[in-house]
This record gives sequence, structure tokens and C-alpha cells, in this order.
Amino acid sequence: MTEYEQIYLSPPDVGATERDLLLEAFDSNWIAPLGPFVDAFEADFVQLTGVGHAVALSSGTAGLHLALLHLGVDRDDEVVVPTFTFAATAFAVAYVGAHPVFVDSERSTWNLDPNLLEDLLRDRARSGRLPAAVLTVDLYGQCADYEAITAVCDRYEVPIIEDAAEALGASWEGRPAGSFGSCAVFSFNGNKIITTSGGGMLVSDDKALAVSVRHRATQAREPVVHYEHEMIGYNYRLSNLLAAVGRGQLQGLEAKIARRRKIGERYRCELGVLDGWSFNPLDPRGSPNHWLTVAQIDPTVTSDRTTIMDALTAKRIESRPAWKPMHLQPVFADAPSIGGSVSQEIFERGLCLPSGSSLTVDQQSRVIEAVLGAMG
Repeated sequence: MTEYEQIYLSPPDVGATERDLLLEAFDSNWIAPLGPFVDAFEADFVQLTGVGHAVALSSGTAGLHLALLHLGVDRDDEVVVPTFTFAATAFAVAYVGAHPVFVDSERSTWNLDPNLLEDLLRDRARSGRLPAAVLTVDLYGQCADYEAITAVCDRYEVPIIEDAAEALGASWEGRPAGSFGSCAVFSFNGNKIITTSGGGMLVSDDKALAVSVRHRATQAREPVVHYEHEMIGYNYRLSNLLAAVGRGQLQGLEAKIARRRKIGERYRCELGVLDGWSFNPLDPRGSPNHWLTVAQIDPTVTSDRTTIMDALTAKRIESRPAWKPMHLQPVFADAPSIGGSVSQEIFERGLCLPSGSSLTVDQQSRVIEAVLGAMG
């Protein structure tokens, strides 16, 4: 029996640069949270996104939590959340005691549907109780339709928080991911396009917001010689060691995006011709980072997704269904939702294929051959 090397969905892609910078940080004895690499990593993000301020944090979720706190989102407020997202987006809303209202996707980006959002805000305005915020998501590395979403939110004066966790390096109509809304949050989890093992970054043009987030993230310590606190704080800052890894990763961002693009193009070329196969849309108004390539498999005309996943697993190839919409999650069974059929169909048919920038040509050939073998 042939023993196959494991192929992962989106593994870390690190090298000598990251190792050298990590050792430099280690040898400097800046081991505790904060330090010169954190400051430099934040400056890198200011330059990359064109946004005025950046705060390095322990996770993207921490950034969402602190952004909601700064905007005054409180217990029993409503926050609009795309139903088609990873659970952390909605969890952050629950952390502050607010209630998510889930809104379906549009087909052109798979992100928050601006038309459904407008319907929701119009209805809430009539009842005199608008949501406290709209939390957008840039899914699978493609930005949401910010021209339409921003116009709607500006009309009703509802702030936007951009969850750009999956979209570092992407853009929408020439503007970088992270430059929309009151603030934006990135993730450096191990499976993201760059990683610090774990970590995140909040960026904002609002200096007061950035100062507030930085303060809360460092246990809300007041600037006095003893430990003094006037509000509840959190241990949410990124460590200097991890920031060193992040700076090394950031140097290779363009190359990582280019490699993931080529991987996606090959899947579309060799599998997109199959009956019943299509892929996540690439809206021409944006430039995605191609974080994951997601197939859509129509079980009425071809092998179903489970059959294909089982065949990949047998060859030690990791794959995964598309995100399960939040309105279908047991933990949010009682939450209100608008629409849902689009995201539900994507979930039921969606299959995430190995897309990491370290995936070799031969490894991708193995993935494609395994898929073709499962098709009979």
C-alpha cells in the first residue's frame, strides 16, 4: 500500500527570514509582550493598508471584541453579521452581550448582500431601533462590495467594522482590504495567508479608536507608577517574538498571493470543465488574495461532495466544506436572520481545496488526480 505524504488545506509557509528575525528578537531578550518588533510590525501595516494607525493583538477575534467595545455596542444591542462566515465574527458580538442579526450573501462575492442590508436597516429605522454596527466580512480573500455597503450604512449612520481576517493583500476598487469602515481587523492564525502562529491586527484612521483599543488590550493600565485601572482591560497584545515572525512573513506576502493565484487558476482550468463543477466567484471590481479556492459541486449531475472528500481523505489530502452559515448553527438557533438560501447552498455544495502557498505542482497534481478518480 502506497504511503502518501499529508497535504494540508492551508499550512504555514515560513522560511529562513522568519527564523532569523525570531532569533534576533530572542537574542535581544525582548521576550515579554511588546517590544521593537511589535512597533515595527504595526508600522508595516500602516504602510500596507494606507490606514493611519495599527494595533497588534493576540488574535483577530480580540480586535473585533475591542472594536465593538470602543463603538459602545452594549448588551441587547443588535449587530448585523453576514451569516456566511467563521463563528468568531459572531462570537465577538456575543462577548459584549449584543445580538447578531444574520444577513445572507450575494452571489457575486459570497459576502454580505447590500440589498438585504438596506432592507434590514430601512425596517429597523422605521421601528426606531437601528443596529449598533454592521460587521462585514471579506470572505475567502475577496472584499465585500464596500461601495454599496458604505453608501447604505452612511445613509443610516451605522458604523462599519471590517472583518478582513482572510483578506490581507486583497483590494476593492483599488482600495486595500482593511481601509474600509471605522476600523478593520486581520488574523494571523496558522492557516492564514501570513501567520504569526496566532495573532491579529486592528487598523483604523480614527486615532481615538486606536488609542482606546491599545489601552484596553494592555489591561487598561493607567499611566501612573503603580497599577491603576479605571475600566476593565484585557490581555490582548501580540508578543514581540510573534511580531518578529510576522514581519518576516509580510516580506513574502506578494509572492504568497501570486502562488495562491496560480493554484486557483489551475484548479479552475482542470476541474472547472467538469460537469457540475464551478468555483467561488472573482468579482472584477476587486483583487482577491486567493486565500482559499472553493469548489461548488452540484450533486444532481456529478459525485456528491462527501464522496469526493472521502476520496481525498483516503489519499491523505485535507479538504473541508465551505463555512456553515451562522443561522444554521445550534448556538445561534434563536437569532434573527434575513435570507439564507444563498449561503446555505454554498455550504451544502462548497468544498475548500488545498490552496497554501507552499503547495507544490506535484502535490496539486495529486489533489486533481484524486478528484478525477472520485468522479468515476
